[in-house]
Amino acid sequence: MPELASGGAVAARDALREALLKPLAGEELSRDEAVALLATPELTAALLATASALRDRAWGRTVTFSPKVFLPVTNLCRDRCTYCTFRKDPDDPDAWTMTPDEIATWSARGRTLGCKEALMCLGDKPEVAFPAYRATLAGLGHRTTAAYVYHACAIALDCGLLPHTNAGLLENVSPRLRARGQVHQWAPDKEPALRLRMLREAGELRIPFTTGLLLGIGETLAERVDTLLAIRELHRAYGHVQEVIVQNFRAKPTIPRADASEPAPEDIARTVAVARLILDADVSVQAPPNLSPADHALLLAAGLNDWGGISPLTPDYVNPEAPWPHVAALAATCRAAGYTLAERLAIYPAYVDRPGFLAPALRARVAALGEEARTAPGGVEASA
Repeated sequence: MPELASGGAVAARDALREALLKPLAGEELSRDEAVALLATPELTAALLATASALRDRAWGRTVTFSPKVFLPVTNLCRDRCTYCTFRKDPDDPDAWTMTPDEIATWSARGRTLGCKEALMCLGDKPEVAFPAYRATLAGLGHRTTAAYVYHACAIALDCGLLPHTNAGLLENVSPRLRARGQVHQWAPDKEPALRLRMLREAGELRIPFTTGLLLGIGETLAERVDTLLAIRELHRAYGHVQEVIVQNFRAKPTIPRADASEPAPEDIARTVAVARLILDADVSVQAPPNLSPADHALLLAAGLNDWGGISPLTPDYVNPEAPWPHVAALAATCRAAGYTLAERLAIYPAYVDRPGFLAPALRARVAALGEEARTAPGGVEASA
């Protein structure tokens, strides 16, 4: 019997090796094949090699990042995800809603440091939960957080930056994670159907969109694959998903999941690789470099083509314990692996000339910033 079991395992691995040839031939992995690849550490090297080859075929030997200012427009939030340190209640001493002057000052400072993106970070619908915050919004001349973020985007534009919001990130499509005792039990805005509807509406509106999945929050490997498949389906319907972030959970002492295990580096790398195999070639696959500081070479080997935003001015307010890497050091890591690190804009080049995806009033701004990014001498030097 042990010999039969061993023989069955070998046959399964051989079948998965055959499956890895499918994406290289323009064929799709099945759902079961993708899940099995995530669950088979013995095939990690082959999986990463396949994903890396697909990345090179679609994106060449250039890996990108976006020099940004991280603007926490408000850290108030009605959701209570058990892995989050960003959200605060109004009576928390660290509660903060940025003023228009703060947004303008930080945006202008970031622009002088070479930033081209203003990332707007915010909590979900705090006005629904907190009367004091409704009064704050009213004093600012707005009724909803969304309206105030729109105003913040206009301020950033006036300072020369391209605004980019993080509203609507898709942690996972699993309704199970909303159940009692799960990470999204007290997070009504994390209902997968609502998140998918927002992603669909963004497609209908022709908004170049960023979405992704969060690893290590209690999801199964199958739920990771289902999330990627759902994103692919909507992108194929509307062509609007420009990048997918594969982000790993980081444990922190102040959260309910303080003692939860973090995803292992190889697990993250396999998920990045499977994302590259599942998603269409024109979709960028990204992983935050500050959350895996010792594993940049591994992520490059896994088929990553973008590092996301890196700031020379502001910390990662969602993961404040994780400093941004120095761009020069990241560039050296890329060179050692045979890649060039280059700046990009918050809107990817493929969407600049695609009808309906860029407001005509922004074309001149995007063209000027794009030329600046192309001629940047090695990128901005990020703070440690």
